[in-house]
Amino acid sequence: MSDEHYAVPFEIPPAKTDHIKRKMFDISYAALSPAQKLDIYWPEEGDGPFPVIVSIHGGAFMGGDKRDVQIMSMLEALKRSYCVVGVNYRMSGETKFPALVHDVKAAIRWIRANAENYLFDPNKIATWGGSAGGYQSLMAGVSANVPELDDPSLGNAEHPCDVQAVVAWFPPTDFLKMDEQLAESGMAPAPEFSHSGSNSPESLLLGRTITEVPDLVRSANPETYIHANVPPFFIQHGTRDDTVPHQQSVNFAQKVRDVCGSGRVIHELIDGARHGDPKFDAPENVKKVLDFLDGRLK
Repeated sequence: MSDEHYAVPFEIPPAKTDHIKRKMFDISYAALSPAQKLDIYWPEEGDGPFPVIVSIHGGAFMGGDKRDVQIMSMLEALKRSYCVVGVNYRMSGETKFPALVHDVKAAIRWIRANAENYLFDPNKIATWGGSAGGYQSLMAGVSANVPELDDPSLGNAEHPCDVQAVVAWFPPTDFLKMDEQLAESGMAPAPEFSHSGSNSPESLLLGRTITEVPDLVRSANPETYIHANVPPFFIQHGTRDDTVPHQQSVNFAQKVRDVCGSGRVIHELIDGARHGDPKFDAPENVKKVLDFLDGRLK
């Protein structure tokens, strides 16, 4: 299957982290793939234990990197005495769903297993990501006890992989509804950019055209795994997102409310914002996210 229409269209620039004094790069959290590495950033002062934000990059399941600019908003948390751990995971060009979910959970286990050595608080871990990283963040929140979405052989199987809070920006959830929802909003994609096409990010992730494998699509949908004890969610989406329709997160948030009550999820639509819009990274919005995390992890 060709991915020419969905190849990441530009090089995502690297984050500027020279000013961060305490950091370590490219630590392996598992040994199956070179992609299974993480970076650690510590607050300027203190010996912890620090609550941890796991930063998960986006990139259509086929691109992006733990050290690109997508982590910059997360790094603001260092000023509030969080550790930030940037995680890479296997892309769709290397392997298929659910390997990417396995990887993030393996990274969370590694964080717990190494908490004492790296000044982490193993009882206070949150995930935060946008787009494909938002999807990963949701999956970490809902699937801690789902055996088919776990691979303990990646290491540290004696440690849990649950998280205490989830932040997701413009995440895809129900792949089969994306084209229909975009059309509802007057943003139907051109045929070559259809999410239901054989070369879409979602089809490449699953290894089959999504319309041919509805059961697999359901298995890949975070909504499938919502249960009464999921952690609190903070989800934001732009109303003019023509890549991942905002209805994706609207529906996910409503299902959390249906199962858990309204107090378990904060869902906000950012008027006029597009996919990856600078409005998400604006200081006042990042402050809102960090205030949410403070309320759950401190």
